[in-house]
Amino acid sequence: MTTTPTPPGLARFNALEEREALAALHEACASAEWGRRISAARPYATTDDLYAASDAAMAELSGEDLAEAMAGHPPIGRPKPGDRTSAREQRGMAGASDDLRAEMLDLNLAYQEKFGHVFLICATGRTGEQMRDAVKERIGNAPEQEREIVRTELGKINRIRLARLVEEDA
Repeated sequence: MTTTPTPPGLARFNALEEREALAALHEACASAEWGRRISAARPYATTDDLYAASDAAMAELSGEDLAEAMAGHPPIGRPKPGDRTSAREQRGMAGASDDLRAEMLDLNLAYQEKFGHVFLICATGRTGEQMRDAVKERIGNAPEQEREIVRTELGKINRIRLARLVEEDA
């Protein structure tokens, strides 16, 4: 039986000191508990192992940990200045009309009023209109249903961010 060598970016992540790994993971997800779980399970042989650990950690986050993770995300259409990651992920809003931006602002505020946190969606590859339609659809959800949708969306975002973390050149 032959073994496949660990991809270089993943090997580099596996070799990070604990403090450095936690800092890198915090860039992917603001939940300290999620980061601790991912870091503690190193080394990973494959990126699929890393993604599976991420999914498992996300599924086990408490409501407080989930809130901490969500707090690391700016509203759709309003990434923080200098936040290249969110700006890249929300690229679908970059060319949005003033009307769409105003509508998203109103919808974000209504969503936040109802659920107590920002509207969270894996925005990568979505247009501004698709994000608007999603918030319109989800604002009618019950809080428990929405919390699980948010957990799923965070999991998707984390996978994308972990992929960038372990695939980028040193």
